[in-house]
Order: sequence, then C-alpha cells, then structure tokens
Amino acid sequence: MLKIYFGDMDGVLHNVETYFKNQMEYSWLESDLAKQIIEDVDNSVVESPQCIRSNVLGQIPPTRLSGGTKALLLIWNEMDRVVNASNCGDNCAKWLLKFGESRDITINLNHIMDFGPGEFEIEILNSHAIVHNMKEYVTEAVKFL
Repeated sequence: MLKIYFGDMDGVLHNVETYFKNQMEYSWLESDLAKQIIEDVDNSVVESPQCIRSNVLGQIPPTRLSGGTKALLLIWNEMDRVVNASNCGDNCAKWLLKFGESRDITINLNHIMDFGPGEFEIEILNSHAIVHNMKEYVTEAVKFL
C-alpha cells in the first residue's frame, strides 16, 4: 500500500538530485519497470544504463533525468529510505499507486498530489486514515499541510 506522511518527518531523503547522483546503480535502469517510468515520465528511451535518449535533450546520462523520475527510481530501489516525493509532478502519481499495489511504499509530501479520478487505497500516516478517492484524500491531507 502507498503510505504518505505530510509535512516534516525525521530521516526523509530531501535532496533527490545529490543522492541519486552519488547512489544510483546502473542496474536500476535495466529493469522493465525503470524503462517504462523513464519513457512515460520523461518521454525518453533507455539505450543503455549509461545512455538515455531524450526527445528534448538528445543523448543524456541518467543524472540528467527529471527530478520526478529520479525520485521514483529511488523510491522503488531504496526501500529502506523515505523519499520526499515533492519533486514528483502529478505525472508520477500513477507510478506511486502502482508501486503501492505490489508492496508497502512510504513517501513524504509537502503538497497535495493529484492521484486522478479513480479509486485507490492510500494510508495517510499522520492520522492512519485510509483514503479511497481524491475527495477523501484532499479532506485528510489539508489537515496536515
């Protein structure tokens, strides 16, 4: 299940850019999931773990991926870390929900992310409430932001 803590939280990874640059493993980019994320969020293709083809930037190293893509890759691969997902735009929301379908994922947010019009299941850790749609999610989130 996707679990969200709103506001300040001890031990959260805030500096996604620096952490990714220094801790990213090229093997992370070889998975089908990573390739799908990079294609969907950054509109780019993984040619090799060291080379991404961006429609906008041309050939780039993984360190030039968007902050949202980097955050998603960290959330998926660094399971013992809680990542501040405020680097993620709403285009990352479906991936966070997908992650939560296969395992418990905890993220930190400082804004209300749009998870779309469908049904979902998210635990708001501040109150331990389980929300199932955007109305419930926003009603709960505004209490902590």
